[in-house]
Amino acid sequence: MNEKTEIQTQGQPPFPPPPAAASSPVGEPAGGAGKEGKVGNVEIEEQVHHEHVEEISPELETLLHTDPLQGLSDDEVARRRETFGRNELIEKKRHPILKFLGYFTGAIAYLIEIAVICAAVVGDWADFGIILALLFINATIGFVEEAKAESALDALKQTLALKTRCWRNGHLVELDTSELVPGDVIVLRLGDIIPADGRLLGIGATGEATEGDLQVDQSALTGESLPLSKNKGATVYSSSIVKQGQQMAVVTKTGGDTFIGRAAGLMAVATEEGHFQKIINRIGNFLILITVVLVLIILIYLLVVNRGTPEGAFKKVLERVLVLTIAAIPVGLPTVMSVTMAMGAKELALRKVIVKRLTAVEEMASVSVLCSDKTGTLTLNELTFDEPYLTNNYTSEDILLYSYLAAEPGANDPIEFAVRTAAEEQLEILKDRTHKHDVPGYKVTSFLPFNPATKMTQATVMDLNSQESFKVAKGAPQVIIRLVGGDDDAARAVNALAKRGLRALGVARTKHGSLEEYELVGMISLIDPPRPDSGDTIRRCNDMGVDVKMITGDQQIIAKEVAHRLGMGRVILDAGHLVDADKSDEEITEHCIRADGFAQVIPEHKYRVVELLQNRGILVGMTGDGVNDAPALKKANV
Repeated sequence: MNEKTEIQTQGQPPFPPPPAAASSPVGEPAGGAGKEGKVGNVEIEEQVHHEHVEEISPELETLLHTDPLQGLSDDEVARRRETFGRNELIEKKRHPILKFLGYFTGAIAYLIEIAVICAAVVGDWADFGIILALLFINATIGFVEEAKAESALDALKQTLALKTRCWRNGHLVELDTSELVPGDVIVLRLGDIIPADGRLLGIGATGEATEGDLQVDQSALTGESLPLSKNKGATVYSSSIVKQGQQMAVVTKTGGDTFIGRAAGLMAVATEEGHFQKIINRIGNFLILITVVLVLIILIYLLVVNRGTPEGAFKKVLERVLVLTIAAIPVGLPTVMSVTMAMGAKELALRKVIVKRLTAVEEMASVSVLCSDKTGTLTLNELTFDEPYLTNNYTSEDILLYSYLAAEPGANDPIEFAVRTAAEEQLEILKDRTHKHDVPGYKVTSFLPFNPATKMTQATVMDLNSQESFKVAKGAPQVIIRLVGGDDDAARAVNALAKRGLRALGVARTKHGSLEEYELVGMISLIDPPRPDSGDTIRRCNDMGVDVKMITGDQQIIAKEVAHRLGMGRVILDAGHLVDADKSDEEITEHCIRADGFAQVIPEHKYRVVELLQNRGILVGMTGDGVNDAPALKKANV
């Protein structure tokens, strides 16, 4: 989950209790410990994080029980590679010559080619040269312009790991990721790009027990921008990045069977022909039919009427018919269209828009539904300090200062980074410092970093003005509320924040004159906020008759909160609606048309939304920045 915002929505109470269940990912969740019992008289509700679960067939399951410190033998690897193939994405590339020849196909192109042949038959070499030149100019413009766009699969391949550490024949070796097969035991460490889908074994590289979970960033695949905590038995996906921890995993799926591989497969299925091309082909088919019928009628008439005369010679008649044929064929139409759209593409390029297909220039003006990814597209994809919950007469500046004092300097954690950034931007005493880690007027004398067992960080701080020492604690809300002896209002505030999809973080400090008795400062709320221009862009789209729908892999309640802040409707459907076996495609399509967005979707779901809308005759645009958006991006008209 990833959300934050620096400005509270106007007219919206700070902690409303909208109906919905939030979900809370890893680290220090917004209410993630209901099982630990009540804190005071109000129980902090446990928010369940819903994650896509991969199914493993019984046949494949039998191959996954490899001895972690022995690994597979070379013979077994060879047998499995025969069955599953190499761990790589296979791209079927068309030969450039075949791709160029593809521009000579289509209804109007066929008509022009018929005219070229007729001109050659009757020896009209001037027309032959002019028409042939137009044909090649049109094909060359299309080929050159569209060749400028890179292959979408190349972008996918760049996210994949190249090397990995794997147990083979009882030895830990480094090998190419393409050599992996299901059942291989691999070692995952901080900074690694996960080379294949796998199941965590809960042990370290040499079989030792590990403390804490593996923190995995899979935002490019699912749209959840914060790292997720994964422990023994959890699935990790190819091309995700390890942000914290170390564990071994057994490879479950490789190549095209992986989560990212299926996304690549959907891209290969998506057709390239757009709405504009279909219209042009319909025009061409109509012209062909009319031309062929009329030319045949005239040809037969002239041959019959002038039979036995010089005027009735077949070649002479064919010359006359050729004039009519060429007149009926808009030989300049493809060239005019290509040149016009190439100029449009150049104009868009000046605005930093890459046009992958020339016809998209025209199609963009016809879009009536725009599907947009949320994380990183509608939002900034970074946690930000939102309106906090405060108690005991503390201020927003106080909670930022105490949070900063209890934040680990240099920690590569998105929550700590968000807290430090907000404090440095908003607190005057942290500006213009001579030493980046000093806090003027305070000295941190001891620091306990975040511990998965205690779920908090603690700092002992000396106030240099009064020479008084105090402690500050920052961590999971239920832990901090328990530390201060319970606070029902704070527990309700945490639950209200969680129901809006905001992450909460508790902050407490010791009372004056004591180093043991804590009092609550408040709750920090964090959210991935909308981009400053997103709301205005959506309103402009609506004014132009374009319906904008949010499609995100993030949790439903987060999508609703972001939609609210963007001024969109809050009818956000769960991904389950898209694959409901009890509903027909017609019913699901109706739901898609009426919905304002979709949450907890995987690449297949995004693709299906676009496909269903297109089947209804709607021209669909898609925008996104992650691998999980790639299939829908290719399937969309624009």
